[in-house]
Amino acid sequence: MYSVVAVGTSWGGLSAMRTLLGGLPEDFPIPIVIVQHRGKDSDQMLSRLLQEATALSVCEIEDKDVLEPGRVHVAPADYHVMLEPGFASLTIEEPVRFSRPSIDVMFDSAAATYGEHAVGVVLTGANEDGASGLAHIVGRGGRALIQDPKTAEVAIMPQAAIRAVPSAEVLPLARLAPRLVELTREESKPRRTRSTVV
Repeated sequence: MYSVVAVGTSWGGLSAMRTLLGGLPEDFPIPIVIVQHRGKDSDQMLSRLLQEATALSVCEIEDKDVLEPGRVHVAPADYHVMLEPGFASLTIEEPVRFSRPSIDVMFDSAAATYGEHAVGVVLTGANEDGASGLAHIVGRGGRALIQDPKTAEVAIMPQAAIRAVPSAEVLPLARLAPRLVELTREESKPRRTRSTVV
């Protein structure tokens, strides 16, 4: 069973995230953690705008917040987010690729903590943050979904992620939420074993 959905985005992310979250049911069973690049003086308006688009509960992360199923946890401005077993912590280490919060930092911690139980999602954006972190998630057995660059407001970030993770599922923005729902349903089904007839 997947334990966390980690989402990274930058330029154009608000619209993309509203579409993604708006397509998820209110009983979505996995915590969602979002890193969106934004200015260090940004207030909590991002969380409020996302809340308008989804039936899920949206909150801005505070240090040591518990990751709750079906809740959307948004990285605050000017803090890195580290995913720990069952909770999120905040750090003020140096920016990565000029960004704090950094998608790579969050993805790397998701890979290290959750391994095959992590899903990484890369959306629209104007730099390559998130590409190496997504590769780490896949390297630990996790799942990677990438917004089709043709449906992205800025294609640089998803294109970089595709180069880093050629095995990722690349889907139009409108298909990402249904695919996440499908993954949770696949994981909840008992696995069939194949028998060989001699």
